[in-house]
Amino acid sequence: MSMGGSGASQIREAVGIFDSEEHLQAAIDDLLTHGFDRAEISVLAPVSAVEEKLGHRLRSVADIEDDPEVMSKAYIPVETIGDAEGAVIGSLLYVGAFAGIVLVASGGALAAALAALALGGSGTAIGIALARFIQKHHADYIAGQLEKGGLLLWVRTRDEKDEIKAIELLSVHSAHDVHVHALPA
Repeated sequence: MSMGGSGASQIREAVGIFDSEEHLQAAIDDLLTHGFDRAEISVLAPVSAVEEKLGHRLRSVADIEDDPEVMSKAYIPVETIGDAEGAVIGSLLYVGAFAGIVLVASGGALAAALAALALGGSGTAIGIALARFIQKHHADYIAGQLEKGGLLLWVRTRDEKDEIKAIELLSVHSAHDVHVHALPA
């Protein structure tokens, strides 16, 4: 663990690597309940984007955990992914149902009502397909990092007290190579 002095031109972060999404999520939940803000928590961008920026294949996430140029992204809660899936399904179901109402209200007969049901059904099918795409994208994102050695998590710290707490919480949730580093501001 390295915890040197902090300078005005530096950003201090705790970093750890997790071997499972469950441990990563538990650590994030614990960080949030201990006063860390969601904006202070970031994770690695998709491996393909990182490799594109690096200009070469990534061998291990451990090789880039302290690189200030590495592409990270804001943490998005798993619940938000579920909300997105639900919104996609619900929105397309609503669009299909609304189209059906318009057809029926415009003087359509039984055929128009059946068409409305078909539109509603296909809207649901499209919504379900998009939700599955979201799930697969997330699963691929996690698998890509696990194949490279684990899931990277960075936590910005404001002071030494935050550094100690972040290290403790990452370690409690099975992170390895937990330490604090300084990056240019």
